[in-house]
Amino acid sequence: MTSLSDAKQGQKKKLSLVKTLVENLRAAISSGDLAVGEKLPSEAALTELHGVSRTVVREAVAALRADGMVEPRQGAGVFVTRARPASVSPLQIIDNKRLSSVLEIIELRTAVEVEAAGLAATRRSIAQEADIFEALSDMEAAIASGQQTEPADLAFHIAITRATNNPRFEQFLTMLGLDAIPRAKLESGAAMARDAQYMAKLRDEHLRIADSISERDEVAARAAMRAHLEGSHARYRKIFRDSSQSHHTNS
Repeated sequence: MTSLSDAKQGQKKKLSLVKTLVENLRAAISSGDLAVGEKLPSEAALTELHGVSRTVVREAVAALRADGMVEPRQGAGVFVTRARPASVSPLQIIDNKRLSSVLEIIELRTAVEVEAAGLAATRRSIAQEADIFEALSDMEAAIASGQQTEPADLAFHIAITRATNNPRFEQFLTMLGLDAIPRAKLESGAAMARDAQYMAKLRDEHLRIADSISERDEVAARAAMRAHLEGSHARYRKIFRDSSQSHHTNS
C-alpha cells in the first residue's frame, strides 16, 4: 500500500519532470531549434524522447500554451507561435488570498464552462470523451493515494473545453492554469484534500459532468457543470468566512 509520504514524493517528482520538460522545450523554442511555425514532436515522440509519461507531456505543453508559445491546430498538432512567453494577461493576475479575486474567477469560469459543457455534449468525439474520463480517472487515483488533485482536476476541465472543438474555450482555461483551481494555494488546501467527504463530493460532481457529456445530454451537462461551479463558489465563500472568524477569535 502506498504511504502518504510516498505519494507526496511521487507528486513532487512529477512536478519536477513537468518543470524540466517545460524548460527544455522553452529553450529549444527560444534557440530556434523549434522555430516559430514549426510543429512540436507528437505526444508519443516527446514521451519517448524525454522518458516521461503522457500526463507530464500534456501538462508541459499546457504550460507552454499558457505562455502563448504554442497553440494546437485541429487535426494537425501543436505548433510554435512565438519564441518568448507572451506578456501576462490581467486574467492571470489572481490573488488567492483575497475572497473577491477567487470568486471573480469562479464566476467567470461558470459563464464559460457551462457553455463549454453543453457544446462538448453535442460535439465531442470518442477520443475526446476518452480524454475526459482519463483525466477523471487520474483525479480519482490522486484522491485515493493522497496526492495533489489539482493538476488532474484542471486537466479534466481542459479536456471538456477541448471537446467543444472551439479552441478559444481551451485557450481561456489554459491561460488561467492552476490558478483556476484555488485550493492548491489556500492555507486550508491541505485540510480540504484530507477531507474524505469533500473529496468524494468533488469526485461525484465531476462524474456527473462526464456522464452527461458521454450521454450527449446537453441540458444535463450544462446543469451538472453549473451545479459544480456554483457549489465551488459557495464552498470558497464558507472557507474564507470560517478563516476570518477563526482569526478574529484568536486575535
